[in-house]
Amino acid sequence: MLTVEGEQRVLVSPHIAHDRDPTRAPTVGDWVVLEEGSVVEVLPRRSAIVRGSAGGGDKPQVLAANVDKVFVVCSLEGRFRPRRLERLLVLAWQSGASPVAVLTKVDIAEDVAAALEAARRLIGSGEVVAVSSLTGEGMDAVVAHLAPGATVALLGPSGAGKSTLANNLGRGTLDLATSEVRDDGKGRHTTTARELVRLPGGAMLIDTPGLRSLALWDVDDAIGDAFSEIEELAAACRFSDCRHASEPGCAVTQAIAAGSLDVERYRSFANLRGEQRLLAARVDPRARAEERKRFKALNKLARQATKH
Repeated sequence: MLTVEGEQRVLVSPHIAHDRDPTRAPTVGDWVVLEEGSVVEVLPRRSAIVRGSAGGGDKPQVLAANVDKVFVVCSLEGRFRPRRLERLLVLAWQSGASPVAVLTKVDIAEDVAAALEAARRLIGSGEVVAVSSLTGEGMDAVVAHLAPGATVALLGPSGAGKSTLANNLGRGTLDLATSEVRDDGKGRHTTTARELVRLPGGAMLIDTPGLRSLALWDVDDAIGDAFSEIEELAAACRFSDCRHASEPGCAVTQAIAAGSLDVERYRSFANLRGEQRLLAARVDPRARAEERKRFKALNKLARQATKH
């Protein structure tokens, strides 16, 4: 814990430690109230990166709080995976902070221009930066986001180069552990805990462990932000409850047929919406009943179609 008297190791008061809501526990980036060496209150957060717990996604886990910008870090080594970036961007939009897509290892990328174009389509109003921690290319564009007093979180899969990027931004003041990517292209877990560090220019940086799996939590609004073009099309459908399947006057299916909407992009959107419905069904009895009712109705339609 960083205080006016320097770094201190503190305890968490029992009423916070035993709270049934895990989002009320202090996390990296939080402002807290200390009394006699214990955290007695977590102050309201202006933003929070919240994911589903790694054990199954049915409980929220706050990765970082009071973040101004989220650097969504993806490697350009090998084949660029736009679907992975897409999912991370939903998490970033949900936090309430501004996302910036940082594409690393540009010095060994196969097709930088194509990756940049794909990332710009996905991020919407956010910014995309391609960097190389080895050559320094693009680092000035990253540093431009590090205003004094601002807090930036690094978010991305293992092996994306987050810790190497952080070390470069630290200009010799940081020495976060890094390791080579495995032969199969998957990253190794080097960062094992979330860490808040001060950069030379006065900004604060939060490095997070690599995310091998990512369960999204309560991201309905963020999905709308990340897939704004699909939301606009859906609003133009003839029916307000359009499922974008075979309904007449569906603006989404018309856009897919015309080639103005990528079918894989729509499938990602539909899958994320489906995940949120299933999540709600697991944690909310009313939502579970609605999902069961919806499933029965779909089965009935399928049986009728088969019969005819």
